[in-house]
Amino acid sequence: MARLFGTDGVRGVANEELTPLLAMQLGQAGAYVLTKEKKHKPTIMVGCDTRISGDMLANALMAGACSVGANCIYLGILPTPAVAYLTKKYRVDAGVVISASHNPVESNGIKFFDGDGYKLPDVLEDEIEGLIHSNMADVNFPIGTGVGKIKYRTDAREEYINHSITSVPVDLRGMKIVVDCAEGASYVTSVEALRDLGGDVIAIHNNPDGTNINLNCGSTHMEELQGRVVREKASVGLAFDGDADRLMAVDENGQVVDGDQIMAIIGCYMKEKGILKDDTIVATVMSNLGFFLMGKEKGLHIEKTKVGDRYVLERMKEIGASLGGEQSGHIIFLDENTTGDGLLSALHLLQVMAETGKSLSELATVMEVLPQALVNARVPNHKKESYMEYPQVADAIKELEERFAGEGRVLIRPSGTEPLVRVMIEGKDQQEISSQAEKLANLIQEVIV
Repeated sequence: MARLFGTDGVRGVANEELTPLLAMQLGQAGAYVLTKEKKHKPTIMVGCDTRISGDMLANALMAGACSVGANCIYLGILPTPAVAYLTKKYRVDAGVVISASHNPVESNGIKFFDGDGYKLPDVLEDEIEGLIHSNMADVNFPIGTGVGKIKYRTDAREEYINHSITSVPVDLRGMKIVVDCAEGASYVTSVEALRDLGGDVIAIHNNPDGTNINLNCGSTHMEELQGRVVREKASVGLAFDGDADRLMAVDENGQVVDGDQIMAIIGCYMKEKGILKDDTIVATVMSNLGFFLMGKEKGLHIEKTKVGDRYVLERMKEIGASLGGEQSGHIIFLDENTTGDGLLSALHLLQVMAETGKSLSELATVMEVLPQALVNARVPNHKKESYMEYPQVADAIKELEERFAGEGRVLIRPSGTEPLVRVMIEGKDQQEISSQAEKLANLIQEVIV
């Protein structure tokens, strides 16, 4: 049986794979596992992004949690980092976010935070999954006053906004900023925060209707934002994803500035200010080769982890790092929040621009982005982890690794959240690496069926 939990919680097509029944079971098992050592009646905070299926799944999950005796606080639509922050601030027992991040509207997901606002380690996820498979064996279901109840809060987003702007109190007066909210959870928080700090904000894709989240917008579809920044003669463009835990930027010339470049800009700034712990940034193996070369040149130590912001976070906690993240824009400022935070990332980037007086295009020259091709091969979800078991695929990968040895690299990995095998090649010639990545991805799709 395939594992329920991926790198970012449980994901699937809402009402098909991720059903209300499964959401209720996750609520039961999650609440029980995360709160079973507590002597008091536990409390769980729940938030969601703007997907039409969010209320359905959130209410099913909360029903499950209440059935094992936990109380729930429903925060409604909030960014993932806001739920993590509030879970820790109010010292509740756990937090849950209903979101599929950057994925289309038909998908949704459920991810848990512990009482300290951190995503769960594999061992706890396995325990939750085991309880579901055992049909909640040996769990006592309370009756009468032992059943949990749900409280609804509508003011929580203001607390998150206040936390963000007090953490990075940058003066944005005179700065024109175009913000793409992805029709997602940041449609209020990001716009309000930037305006509160004095920014001249032009918001786009900030009218979510439940069906348009991430639809040709946000951090995975940057084209409209790029054009708008140039037309408005703006200083910068900011793009969030559906649950606002990641950020991508656009410079004044309409060029994309990705997570690696953002980390490089902020990391060098923090090092100069003496506030980058041990002069270290934690990144994944998917970061651009240019990022690691930048680290050597600037005297930064770059720690590598496998792909997934949860693994970045685990390493940050292990070594006490203050900055880490992914090329995709998940950036963690561990002194300020316990998960990737698009708004905090934006404020830190704007702070560097404001305090140095440099344009984003100038700041982005801190690293050279080497040519990189990333192509997805769509395969059956239960076969994505075993791609190296197919001789044709294994031989093709070995041949490519030998071809690019010393002049680039080849990285193949299964997606943690989608039925994909990702093919990434770096090298000197964009046309060549794109062609080879397409060729390998097509082979993987043909062979793994």
